[in-house]
Amino acid sequence: MDSKELILKRSEENKQLYIPNLSADPVIFGFEQNELKVLLVKMNYRKMWILPGGYIQKDEDLDDAVVRILKERAGVNAVSYLEEFAVFGKKNRSEGYFEDFDETLFHKQRFITIGYYALYNPSKIDLATDEFSESCEWIYLSQLPEIEMAMDHKEIVEKALLALREKISIKPIGFNLLPEKFTLSELQKLYEAILGKELNRGNFYRKIKNLGILRKLDEQRRGGAHKAPDLYSFDEENYNKALENGLTSW
Repeated sequence: MDSKELILKRSEENKQLYIPNLSADPVIFGFEQNELKVLLVKMNYRKMWILPGGYIQKDEDLDDAVVRILKERAGVNAVSYLEEFAVFGKKNRSEGYFEDFDETLFHKQRFITIGYYALYNPSKIDLATDEFSESCEWIYLSQLPEIEMAMDHKEIVEKALLALREKISIKPIGFNLLPEKFTLSELQKLYEAILGKELNRGNFYRKIKNLGILRKLDEQRRGGAHKAPDLYSFDEENYNKALENGLTSW
C-alpha cells in the first residue's frame, strides 16, 4: 500500500475515532553539541518534514492525547513535562498539504491545532517511526532554513522557541536537557543556545547559584587542559517547587 492509499484508508477510520477540526502539535526541544535541536518526522507522502503531531480521540483529554501522539509518532515514552503555548488557526493552514486528495478527506478539513513544547535529552529517547513516516530525527535549529517543512510547522517551531525564551525568566530550565552531572559552563551554554546570545559568565553564575535549584557535588570534570571545573546537579525538590511556583529571584 503506497502512502496515498494509506492516507485514504485511515481517513475513514479517523472520522469515527477523532474529533474533527482539532489537532495537537508538540515541539520537542533537545540540546546537544551546545545547540538546540527539534524532533521532526519526515513523511512518506510528499517527503516533507513535520512535527510529530496528531488528532484528539473523542473520549480523550487533550494532554493525554499529546502523550499518546508522541509515543505513536516518534517513540517518545517518558513525557514528564509539556507546556501548552499557542493556538494556530489560519485558514488553509493544513489543507494545502493534501491538495492531491478531494475535499472529503479527513486530513484535508480545516484544523485548529494546539501548540505544545517540551524539553528532553536526545540520548534518553529511543526514536521510532509510525506507518506514515520514513524517519524520525533530531534536527538542529540552525538547519531549519535548509529543510522543507509542511503546513505552518516551521512557524510553530519558531513561536515555541519564543515561548521558551520568555519562560526561562520565570521557570527553571535544564532538568530534561542536561546530563545528571554538569558544569556551570555547560548550563550557561544551554541558556545561551535558548536565548540566542552570549551571557556574562560572572553574572550568570551568581544569578543561577542564587536560585537555589543547584546542588554542588564533591566532584570535578576531569580531562581538560585547565583547572577541573566543579560539577553540579539539580536539587530536584527545589527545582520542582520553582516549576510550580516560579523563580523567586533571577
